[in-house]
Amino acid sequence: MENRNEKAVSAFKSGYNCAQSVVIAFAEDLNFDKNAALSTAAGFGGGMGRLQETCGAVTGAFMVLGMYNSKIYRDNLDLKNATYQMIQELDTKFKSIHSTTNCKALIQCDLSSDDGHAFAVENKLFEKVCEKCIADAVGIIEGLIGE
Repeated sequence: MENRNEKAVSAFKSGYNCAQSVVIAFAEDLNFDKNAALSTAAGFGGGMGRLQETCGAVTGAFMVLGMYNSKIYRDNLDLKNATYQMIQELDTKFKSIHSTTNCKALIQCDLSSDDGHAFAVENKLFEKVCEKCIADAVGIIEGLIGE
């Protein structure tokens, strides 16, 4: 049986974006609708719509934390506060590993241009950088939710 890291990286290799890959790794265990989660995360790959802002693995992780906390807290204020705290912890931990959550800084090329995308493919940046970011985001989430 695949662990969540393997499930997330496998999803990424099969064509899901980085945000979708993180979300899909938790969908079944946290009992949320896989299709709804994938649809919600669809625009967050490539640093949010390939704008290369916040890493999609990180934004996918933020979504998972919100979904996780929605199973625990019924009061919206408690839900928001718990989620914000966990997001801040995830941000700190991710930055301690990668120094940034900015997609462009992580991958070090411009994915919005054909040349930049070709450079990323030729240099296996999706495998070398994105897969590690996905696996690290999954691991951080597991630490935060105690699994």
